[in-house]
Amino acid sequence: MKDAMSREAFQAALLAKGQYYHIHHPFHKAMYSGKCTKAQIRGWVANRFYYQTSIPIKDAAIMANCRDQKVRQQWVQRILDHDGHESLDCEWGGIEAWLRLAESVGLDRQEVLDEKWVLPGVRFAVDAYVNFARRATWQEAACSSLTELFAPEIHQSRLESWPTHYPWIDQSGLTYFRQRLSQARRDVEQGMAITLDHFHTADQQERALNILQFKLDILWSLLDALSMAYEFDRPPFVGVTDAPVWHHAIDR
Repeated sequence: MKDAMSREAFQAALLAKGQYYHIHHPFHKAMYSGKCTKAQIRGWVANRFYYQTSIPIKDAAIMANCRDQKVRQQWVQRILDHDGHESLDCEWGGIEAWLRLAESVGLDRQEVLDEKWVLPGVRFAVDAYVNFARRATWQEAACSSLTELFAPEIHQSRLESWPTHYPWIDQSGLTYFRQRLSQARRDVEQGMAITLDHFHTADQQERALNILQFKLDILWSLLDALSMAYEFDRPPFVGVTDAPVWHHAIDR
């Protein structure tokens, strides 16, 4: 029977998953090296909005499955961070900040809200994540949030590289990335504590690592879908029609 890892070794194993974070995806590498076109940047922003709007839904699902009041008192902050609330120190919630980003790259705000440009591959991946959070235990769903371990690096890379490589983007639209630098670090502390406290046996720890890999797969898949559409010019139904005929508004 396999022995469980110590708390320190388990945390190190979780951190080691950073090698699979989507900052290493070719699409992201092209983005922070200045090689993305305007269409690619806009496609990424429009599609990523679907993920952004799904985050508070995911977090609400975690809270709905959690009977620990103290955990809920902390976790609810994530929903407020994205949906916005008058008690927040920041100017806007994350969703509004992302809409400002969309406008700064030249997208129509209403088209982004209408999810007009969301690719089916992106929609399927994000919905899989939300559905996992609904069905899993709250501790397992909390564990899936640990990709935030690696998020500050990716936000910092955008803040450092975009003004140089993409001067056509209104820099006031980068507020979301600035906000998440501190928010992500705070969220990680809570998610990591829950994971380390809950997953004790070797089987449980293996489960946690697989859950984190699942979330990494989700993020990687989003960029795979974007790469096909915006790098290789193979959007859904290429060769059949040039129209964006894929579904847009089916209840989740």
